[in-house]
Amino acid sequence: MGAVAEGLILDAQPQSTASPAMTAPAADASLDAWLDYQQQLHPSAIELGLERVRAVAVRLGLPAAGIVTLVVGGTNGKGSSATLAALIYSQAGYRVGLYRSPHLLRYNERVVIDGVEASDAALCRAFAAIEQARDEIALTYFEFGTLAALWLFAEAGVHAQVLEVGLGGRLDAVNIVDADAAMVTNIGLDHEDWLGAGREAIGFEKAGIFRGQKPAVLVDPAPPASLLKQARHIGAKLQQLDVDYRYEIAAEGWSWQSAQTRFDALPLPGLRGAVQLRNAAGVLAAIEALQPLLPVSEASIRAALPQLRLAGRFENRGRWWFDVAHNTEAAEVLADNIAQTFAPRAPWLLLGMLSDKPVENVARVLAPHVAGASFVGLPPPRGLTAQTLQQRAASAGLHGRAVPEIADAMREAAAQAGEGAAILVCGSFLTVASAIELLDQGLIS
Repeated sequence: MGAVAEGLILDAQPQSTASPAMTAPAADASLDAWLDYQQQLHPSAIELGLERVRAVAVRLGLPAAGIVTLVVGGTNGKGSSATLAALIYSQAGYRVGLYRSPHLLRYNERVVIDGVEASDAALCRAFAAIEQARDEIALTYFEFGTLAALWLFAEAGVHAQVLEVGLGGRLDAVNIVDADAAMVTNIGLDHEDWLGAGREAIGFEKAGIFRGQKPAVLVDPAPPASLLKQARHIGAKLQQLDVDYRYEIAAEGWSWQSAQTRFDALPLPGLRGAVQLRNAAGVLAAIEALQPLLPVSEASIRAALPQLRLAGRFENRGRWWFDVAHNTEAAEVLADNIAQTFAPRAPWLLLGMLSDKPVENVARVLAPHVAGASFVGLPPPRGLTAQTLQQRAASAGLHGRAVPEIADAMREAAAQAGEGAAILVCGSFLTVASAIELLDQGLIS
Protein backbone atom coordinates (compact mmCIF):
# COMPACT_ATOMS: atom_id res chain seq x y z
CA MET A 1 0.00 0.00 0.00
CA GLY A 2 2.51 2.59 -1.20
CA ALA A 3 2.21 6.32 -1.61
CA VAL A 4 -0.88 7.66 -3.37
CA ALA A 5 -0.50 10.29 -6.08
CA GLU A 6 -3.39 12.69 -5.66
CA GLY A 7 -4.95 15.14 -8.15
CA LEU A 8 -6.98 18.26 -7.51
CA ILE A 9 -9.74 20.49 -8.80
CA LEU A 10 -10.21 24.01 -7.50
CA ASP A 11 -13.73 24.89 -8.62
CA ALA A 12 -15.31 22.97 -5.74
CA GLN A 13 -19.03 23.01 -5.05
CA PRO A 14 -19.99 23.29 -1.37
CA GLN A 15 -22.12 20.12 -1.37
CA SER A 16 -21.06 17.25 -3.63
CA THR A 17 -23.04 14.05 -3.32
CA ALA A 18 -21.95 10.46 -3.58
CA SER A 19 -23.25 8.08 -6.22
CA PRO A 20 -26.30 6.19 -4.90
CA ALA A 21 -24.71 2.97 -6.18
CA MET A 22 -21.83 3.23 -3.75
CA THR A 23 -22.04 0.89 -0.77
CA ALA A 24 -19.89 1.57 2.26
CA PRO A 25 -17.72 -1.25 3.65
CA ALA A 26 -18.90 -3.07 6.73
CA ALA A 27 -17.64 -1.76 10.06
CA ASP A 28 -15.24 -4.70 10.32
CA ALA A 29 -13.98 -4.45 6.72
CA SER A 30 -10.27 -4.26 5.96
CA LEU A 31 -8.32 -1.03 5.72
CA ASP A 32 -7.76 -1.68 2.01
CA ALA A 33 -11.53 -1.98 1.49
CA TRP A 34 -12.12 1.36 3.21
CA LEU A 35 -9.38 3.10 1.21
CA ASP A 36 -10.69 1.68 -2.07
CA TYR A 37 -14.15 2.94 -1.18
CA GLN A 38 -12.84 6.43 -0.41
CA GLN A 39 -11.03 6.67 -3.73
CA GLN A 40 -14.25 5.85 -5.60
CA LEU A 41 -16.63 7.91 -3.47
CA HIS A 42 -15.74 11.34 -4.86
CA PRO A 43 -15.20 12.13 -8.57
CA SER A 44 -11.88 13.84 -7.75
CA ALA A 45 -9.02 12.60 -5.61
CA ILE A 46 -8.93 16.02 -3.94
CA GLU A 47 -11.41 18.87 -4.17
CA LEU A 48 -10.10 21.98 -2.47
CA GLY A 49 -12.56 23.74 -0.21
CA LEU A 50 -13.60 23.59 3.43
CA GLU A 51 -17.42 23.62 3.38
CA ARG A 52 -17.98 19.88 3.02
CA VAL A 53 -15.28 18.65 5.36
CA ARG A 54 -16.15 21.30 7.96
CA ALA A 55 -19.81 20.25 7.88
CA VAL A 56 -18.89 16.65 8.61
CA ALA A 57 -16.42 17.71 11.29
CA VAL A 58 -19.19 19.59 13.10
CA ARG A 59 -21.36 16.47 13.07
CA LEU A 60 -18.46 14.55 14.62
CA GLY A 61 -17.79 17.17 17.27
CA LEU A 62 -14.44 18.06 15.71
CA PRO A 63 -12.01 19.61 16.18
CA ALA A 64 -11.99 18.65 19.85
CA ALA A 65 -11.60 21.42 22.39
CA GLY A 66 -8.54 21.65 24.57
CA ILE A 67 -5.99 20.17 22.15
CA VAL A 68 -3.11 22.53 21.38
CA THR A 69 -2.57 22.56 17.61
CA LEU A 70 0.50 23.32 15.50
CA VAL A 71 -0.14 23.36 11.74
CA VAL A 72 2.85 23.01 9.40
CA GLY A 73 2.69 24.12 5.77
CA GLY A 74 5.17 24.88 3.00
CA THR A 75 6.48 23.37 -0.21
CA ASN A 76 9.26 21.20 1.21
CA GLY A 77 10.26 20.20 4.72
CA LYS A 78 6.75 19.90 6.14
CA GLY A 79 7.07 16.24 7.09
CA SER A 80 10.42 16.51 8.85
CA SER A 81 9.37 19.71 10.66
CA ALA A 82 6.09 18.22 11.87
CA THR A 83 7.85 15.04 12.95
CA LEU A 84 10.46 17.00 14.94
CA ALA A 85 7.81 19.08 16.69
CA ALA A 86 5.94 15.91 17.70
CA LEU A 87 9.19 14.35 18.95
CA ILE A 88 9.92 17.37 21.13
CA TYR A 89 6.47 17.32 22.70
CA SER A 90 6.73 13.58 23.29
CA GLN A 91 10.08 14.05 24.99
CA ALA A 92 8.45 16.69 27.18
CA GLY A 93 5.95 14.10 28.41
CA TYR A 94 2.90 15.17 26.45
CA ARG A 95 0.52 12.85 24.61
CA VAL A 96 0.95 13.84 20.95
CA GLY A 97 -0.92 13.21 17.72
CA LEU A 98 0.98 13.61 14.43
CA TYR A 99 -0.80 13.79 11.07
CA ARG A 100 1.26 13.84 7.87
CA SER A 101 0.90 12.99 4.19
CA PRO A 102 1.44 11.39 1.84
CA HIS A 103 2.51 8.06 3.24
CA LEU A 104 5.41 6.14 1.77
CA LEU A 105 4.75 2.44 2.38
CA ARG A 106 1.68 2.16 4.65
CA TYR A 107 -1.36 4.37 5.01
CA ASN A 108 -0.94 4.00 8.79
CA GLU A 109 2.13 6.28 8.60
CA ARG A 110 -0.24 9.22 8.23
CA VAL A 111 -1.68 9.01 11.75
CA VAL A 112 0.74 8.61 14.66
CA ILE A 113 -0.07 8.81 18.38
CA ASP A 114 2.80 8.90 20.86
CA GLY A 115 5.19 7.72 18.17
CA VAL A 116 3.08 4.68 17.21
CA GLU A 117 1.28 4.42 13.87
CA ALA A 118 -2.48 3.97 14.06
CA SER A 119 -3.57 0.36 13.64
CA ASP A 120 -5.77 -0.83 10.78
CA ALA A 121 -8.59 -1.42 13.27
CA ALA A 122 -8.35 2.09 14.72
CA LEU A 123 -8.39 3.72 11.27
CA CYS A 124 -11.36 1.62 10.15
CA ARG A 125 -13.22 2.51 13.35
CA ALA A 126 -12.66 6.19 12.57
CA PHE A 127 -13.72 5.74 8.94
CA ALA A 128 -16.94 4.04 10.03
CA ALA A 129 -17.76 6.96 12.34
CA ILE A 130 -17.08 9.44 9.52
CA GLU A 131 -19.19 7.44 7.08
CA GLN A 132 -22.14 7.45 9.46
CA ALA A 133 -21.80 11.20 10.08
CA ARG A 134 -21.32 12.39 6.49
CA ASP A 135 -24.70 11.19 5.15
CA GLU A 136 -25.15 12.94 1.76
CA ILE A 137 -21.78 14.75 1.74
CA ALA A 138 -19.15 13.21 -0.52
CA LEU A 139 -15.67 13.42 0.98
CA THR A 140 -12.36 12.92 -0.79
CA TYR A 141 -9.68 10.43 0.18
CA PHE A 142 -7.62 13.18 1.85
CA GLU A 143 -10.62 14.62 3.68
CA PHE A 144 -11.52 11.19 5.08
CA GLY A 145 -7.94 10.83 6.31
CA THR A 146 -7.84 14.27 7.91
CA LEU A 147 -11.08 13.70 9.79
CA ALA A 148 -9.91 10.24 10.86
CA ALA A 149 -6.73 11.70 12.34
CA LEU A 150 -8.64 14.38 14.25
CA TRP A 151 -11.18 11.80 15.46
CA LEU A 152 -8.48 9.42 16.70
CA PHE A 153 -6.54 12.23 18.38
CA ALA A 154 -9.70 13.29 20.22
CA GLU A 155 -10.44 9.70 21.22
CA ALA A 156 -6.88 9.29 22.56
CA GLY A 157 -7.08 12.52 24.53
CA VAL A 158 -3.86 13.97 23.14
CA HIS A 159 -2.48 17.16 24.65
CA ALA A 160 -1.01 18.36 21.35
CA GLN A 161 -1.63 17.65 17.68
CA VAL A 162 0.81 18.50 14.90
CA LEU A 163 -0.93 18.65 11.53
CA GLU A 164 0.89 18.70 8.19
CA VAL A 165 -0.92 20.52 5.39
CA GLY A 166 -1.59 18.30 2.39
CA LEU A 167 -1.44 20.94 -0.33
CA GLY A 168 -1.53 24.72 -0.23
CA GLY A 169 -3.12 25.79 3.01
CA ARG A 170 -6.08 28.13 2.65
CA LEU A 171 -8.40 25.46 1.19
CA ASP A 172 -6.69 22.35 2.54
CA ALA A 173 -8.82 20.12 4.82
CA VAL A 174 -6.36 20.59 7.70
CA ASN A 175 -7.37 24.27 7.75
CA ILE A 176 -10.72 23.50 9.41
CA VAL A 177 -8.68 23.58 12.62
CA ASP A 178 -7.79 27.00 14.02
CA ALA A 179 -4.12 26.52 14.79
CA ASP A 180 -2.67 27.83 18.06
CA ALA A 181 0.48 28.34 16.01
CA ALA A 182 1.25 27.82 12.32
CA MET A 183 4.56 27.39 10.54
CA VAL A 184 5.46 27.72 6.85
CA THR A 185 8.75 26.09 5.91
CA ASN A 186 9.41 27.49 2.44
CA ILE A 187 7.67 28.62 -0.73
CA GLY A 188 8.72 26.81 -3.90
CA LEU A 189 7.28 26.43 -7.38
CA ASP A 190 5.25 23.27 -7.03
CA HIS A 191 1.56 22.52 -7.77
CA GLU A 192 1.26 25.76 -9.75
CA ASP A 193 -1.64 24.31 -11.75
CA TRP A 194 -3.66 24.25 -8.52
CA LEU A 195 -2.21 27.01 -6.33
CA GLY A 196 -1.47 29.66 -8.96
CA ALA A 197 1.60 30.64 -10.95
CA GLY A 198 4.62 31.99 -9.12
CA ARG A 199 5.71 32.36 -5.50
CA GLU A 200 3.37 35.28 -4.81
CA ALA A 201 0.24 33.31 -5.67
CA ILE A 202 1.50 30.24 -3.81
CA GLY A 203 2.54 32.34 -0.82
CA PHE A 204 -0.99 33.71 -0.45
CA GLU A 205 -2.39 30.18 -0.38
CA LYS A 206 0.18 29.03 2.21
CA ALA A 207 -0.63 32.03 4.44
CA GLY A 208 -4.19 30.73 4.75
CA ILE A 209 -3.18 28.61 7.76
CA PHE A 210 -2.31 31.70 9.83
CA ARG A 211 -4.76 33.07 12.38
CA GLY A 212 -5.16 36.52 13.85
CA GLN A 213 -3.30 37.10 17.13
CA LYS A 214 -1.70 33.65 16.87
CA PRO A 215 1.99 32.90 16.21
CA ALA A 216 2.92 32.58 12.52
CA VAL A 217 6.45 31.21 12.08
CA LEU A 218 8.18 31.86 8.73
CA VAL A 219 11.21 29.72 7.90
CA ASP A 220 11.75 30.76 4.27
CA PRO A 221 14.66 33.26 4.35
CA ALA A 222 13.04 35.28 1.54
CA PRO A 223 9.26 34.86 1.91
CA PRO A 224 7.08 36.28 -0.86
CA ALA A 225 5.47 39.64 -0.17
CA SER A 226 2.00 38.09 -0.46
CA LEU A 227 2.62 35.84 2.52
CA LEU A 228 3.91 38.67 4.70
CA LYS A 229 1.08 40.97 3.60
CA GLN A 230 -1.61 38.41 4.42
CA ALA A 231 -0.09 37.57 7.80
CA ARG A 232 -0.02 41.25 8.73
CA HIS A 233 -3.49 41.86 7.31
CA ILE A 234 -5.08 39.32 9.67
CA GLY A 235 -2.93 40.40 12.64
CA ALA A 236 -0.92 37.20 13.00
CA LYS A 237 2.06 37.34 15.37
CA LEU A 238 4.90 37.01 12.86
CA GLN A 239 8.05 35.16 13.86
CA GLN A 240 10.45 35.50 10.93
CA LEU A 241 13.83 33.86 10.41
CA ASP A 242 16.75 36.29 10.80
CA VAL A 243 14.35 38.91 12.16
CA ASP A 244 12.72 37.41 15.26
CA TYR A 245 14.87 34.29 15.61
CA ARG A 246 18.13 33.03 14.12
CA TYR A 247 20.56 30.14 14.20
CA GLU A 248 24.27 29.59 13.65
CA ILE A 249 26.32 26.52 12.81
CA ALA A 250 29.28 25.90 15.11
CA ALA A 251 32.00 23.27 15.45
CA GLU A 252 30.28 21.70 18.45
CA GLY A 253 26.80 21.68 16.86
CA TRP A 254 24.58 24.70 16.36
CA SER A 255 23.01 27.51 18.32
CA TRP A 256 19.53 29.06 18.26
CA GLN A 257 18.29 32.29 19.70
CA SER A 258 15.31 34.61 19.90
CA ALA A 259 14.75 37.80 21.86
CA GLN A 260 13.98 35.72 24.96
CA THR A 261 16.01 32.52 24.64
CA ARG A 262 19.37 31.17 23.55
CA PHE A 263 20.46 27.54 23.14
CA ASP A 264 24.14 26.76 22.52
CA ALA A 265 25.85 23.56 21.36
CA LEU A 266 22.60 21.91 20.28
CA PRO A 267 22.92 18.42 18.76
CA LEU A 268 22.39 18.21 15.01
CA PRO A 269 19.07 16.91 13.70
CA GLY A 270 19.07 13.22 12.85
CA LEU A 271 18.27 14.03 9.22
CA ARG A 272 21.19 15.28 7.15
CA GLY A 273 21.55 18.56 5.34
CA ALA A 274 21.85 22.25 6.04
CA VAL A 275 18.16 22.77 5.29
CA GLN A 276 17.31 20.52 8.23
CA LEU A 277 18.95 23.03 10.56
CA ARG A 278 16.88 25.83 9.07
CA ASN A 279 13.67 23.86 9.46
CA ALA A 280 14.64 22.81 12.99
CA ALA A 281 15.19 26.49 13.82
CA GLY A 282 11.63 27.19 12.70
CA VAL A 283 10.32 24.34 14.83
CA LEU A 284 12.09 25.77 17.89
CA ALA A 285 10.48 29.14 17.17
CA ALA A 286 7.06 27.46 17.09
CA ILE A 287 7.80 25.53 20.28
CA GLU A 288 8.82 28.76 22.01
CA ALA A 289 5.68 30.55 20.79
CA LEU A 290 3.54 27.79 22.33
CA GLN A 291 5.41 27.73 25.66
CA PRO A 292 2.51 29.41 27.53
CA LEU A 293 0.24 26.52 26.46
CA LEU A 294 2.73 23.63 26.41
CA PRO A 295 5.91 24.30 28.40
CA VAL A 296 8.94 22.42 27.05
CA SER A 297 12.37 22.15 28.65
CA GLU A 298 15.69 22.59 26.87
CA ALA A 299 16.50 18.98 27.78
CA SER A 300 13.48 17.76 25.79
CA ILE A 301 14.66 19.70 22.74
CA ARG A 302 18.18 18.31 23.02
CA ALA A 303 16.87 14.76 23.36
CA ALA A 304 14.53 15.02 20.36
CA LEU A 305 16.86 16.55 17.74
CA PRO A 306 19.14 13.55 17.10
CA GLN A 307 16.13 11.20 17.01
CA LEU A 308 14.66 12.85 13.91
CA ARG A 309 14.16 10.27 11.17
CA LEU A 310 11.76 10.15 8.24
CA ALA A 311 11.51 7.35 5.71
CA GLY A 312 12.52 8.32 2.18
CA ARG A 313 14.38 11.47 3.19
CA PHE A 314 17.99 10.78 2.25
CA GLU A 315 17.49 7.36 3.79
CA ASN A 316 20.29 4.82 3.56
CA ARG A 317 19.93 1.01 3.26
CA GLY A 318 23.27 -0.54 2.41
CA ARG A 319 24.40 0.69 -0.99
CA TRP A 320 20.92 2.05 -1.68
CA TRP A 321 19.88 5.61 -0.83
CA PHE A 322 16.35 6.98 -1.11
CA ASP A 323 14.99 10.50 -1.38
CA VAL A 324 11.48 11.59 -2.39
CA ALA A 325 12.74 14.88 -3.88
CA HIS A 326 10.44 15.78 -6.78
CA ASN A 327 10.75 19.53 -7.30
CA THR A 328 13.54 22.00 -7.94
CA GLU A 329 14.07 23.13 -4.35
CA ALA A 330 14.15 19.58 -3.01
CA ALA A 331 16.60 18.58 -5.76
CA GLU A 332 18.92 21.41 -4.74
CA VAL A 333 18.89 20.17 -1.14
CA LEU A 334 19.55 16.65 -2.38
CA ALA A 335 22.46 17.85 -4.53
CA ASP A 336 24.06 19.43 -1.45
CA ASN A 337 23.64 16.18 0.49
CA ILE A 338 25.20 14.21 -2.35
CA ALA A 339 28.21 16.53 -2.47
CA GLN A 340 28.72 16.24 1.28
CA THR A 341 28.20 12.47 1.48
CA PHE A 342 29.65 10.73 -1.57
CA ALA A 343 32.79 12.58 -2.61
CA PRO A 344 34.95 11.58 -4.36
CA ARG A 345 32.84 8.76 -5.90
CA ALA A 346 29.48 10.01 -7.11
CA PRO A 347 26.41 7.76 -6.82
CA TRP A 348 24.42 6.29 -9.69
CA LEU A 349 20.95 7.81 -10.07
CA LEU A 350 17.70 5.91 -10.55
CA LEU A 351 15.00 8.44 -11.42
CA GLY A 352 11.23 8.11 -11.84
CA MET A 353 8.93 11.15 -11.96
CA LEU A 354 5.38 12.34 -12.52
CA SER A 355 4.47 14.34 -15.61
CA ASP A 356 3.47 17.50 -13.70
CA LYS A 357 6.83 17.84 -11.96
CA PRO A 358 9.74 20.03 -13.18
CA VAL A 359 11.70 17.19 -14.77
CA GLU A 360 14.17 19.37 -16.65
CA ASN A 361 15.00 21.44 -13.56
CA VAL A 362 15.51 18.38 -11.39
CA ALA A 363 17.71 16.76 -14.05
CA ARG A 364 19.76 19.93 -14.49
CA VAL A 365 20.36 20.22 -10.73
CA LEU A 366 21.33 16.57 -10.21
CA ALA A 367 23.34 15.91 -13.38
CA PRO A 368 26.68 17.32 -12.09
CA HIS A 369 26.46 15.24 -8.91
CA VAL A 370 25.84 11.71 -10.23
CA ALA A 371 27.98 9.22 -12.15
CA GLY A 372 25.13 8.35 -14.52
CA ALA A 373 21.40 7.67 -14.58
CA SER A 374 18.78 5.02 -15.19
CA PHE A 375 15.18 6.07 -15.85
CA VAL A 376 12.12 4.12 -14.74
CA GLY A 377 8.49 4.54 -15.72
CA LEU A 378 5.61 5.31 -13.35
CA PRO A 379 1.96 4.33 -13.83
CA PRO A 380 -0.45 6.47 -15.89
CA PRO A 381 -2.18 8.83 -15.99
CA ARG A 382 0.31 11.08 -14.15
CA GLY A 383 3.40 8.89 -14.35
CA LEU A 384 5.97 9.47 -17.08
CA THR A 385 7.11 6.52 -19.15
CA ALA A 386 10.79 5.68 -18.83
CA GLN A 387 11.42 6.76 -22.40
CA THR A 388 9.69 10.12 -22.06
CA LEU A 389 11.53 10.80 -18.82
CA GLN A 390 14.82 9.85 -20.49
CA GLN A 391 14.18 12.27 -23.35
CA ARG A 392 13.18 15.16 -21.10
CA ALA A 393 16.13 14.63 -18.77
CA ALA A 394 18.55 14.42 -21.70
CA SER A 395 17.46 17.88 -22.85
CA ALA A 396 18.74 19.14 -19.47
CA GLY A 397 22.06 17.28 -19.62
CA LEU A 398 21.20 14.10 -17.69
CA HIS A 399 21.69 11.03 -19.85
CA GLY A 400 21.04 7.34 -19.31
CA ARG A 401 19.05 4.28 -20.26
CA ALA A 402 15.25 3.93 -20.01
CA VAL A 403 13.99 0.80 -18.22
CA PRO A 404 10.18 0.51 -17.92
CA GLU A 405 9.85 -1.61 -14.75
CA ILE A 406 11.27 -0.77 -11.33
CA ALA A 407 12.82 -4.19 -10.59
CA ASP A 408 14.64 -4.24 -13.93
CA ALA A 409 15.65 -0.61 -13.46
CA MET A 410 17.17 -1.36 -10.04
CA ARG A 411 19.17 -4.26 -11.50
CA GLU A 412 20.27 -2.07 -14.39
CA ALA A 413 21.37 0.68 -12.00
CA ALA A 414 23.30 -1.81 -9.85
CA ALA A 415 25.11 -3.16 -12.90
CA GLN A 416 25.93 0.29 -14.26
CA ALA A 417 27.06 1.68 -10.90
CA GLY A 418 29.64 -1.04 -10.39
CA GLU A 419 30.60 -2.99 -7.30
CA GLY A 420 30.41 -1.04 -4.07
CA ALA A 421 29.09 2.16 -5.59
CA ALA A 422 26.07 3.89 -4.07
CA ILE A 423 22.75 4.09 -5.92
CA LEU A 424 20.34 6.94 -5.27
CA VAL A 425 16.63 6.38 -5.98
CA CYS A 426 14.57 9.56 -6.20
CA GLY A 427 12.00 11.65 -8.08
CA SER A 428 8.70 10.61 -6.50
CA PHE A 429 7.13 8.99 -3.45
CA LEU A 430 5.94 6.28 -5.87
CA THR A 431 9.45 5.56 -7.15
CA VAL A 432 10.97 5.36 -3.68
CA ALA A 433 8.13 3.29 -2.23
CA SER A 434 8.30 0.73 -5.04
CA ALA A 435 12.08 0.36 -4.70
CA ILE A 436 11.98 -0.01 -0.91
CA GLU A 437 9.23 -2.63 -1.15
CA LEU A 438 11.39 -4.70 -3.53
CA LEU A 439 14.30 -4.50 -1.11
CA ASP A 440 12.09 -5.44 1.84
CA GLN A 441 10.75 -8.43 -0.09
CA GLY A 442 14.30 -9.60 -0.83
CA LEU A 443 13.77 -9.36 -4.59
CA ILE A 444 16.65 -6.88 -4.95
CA SER A 445 19.83 -6.86 -2.90
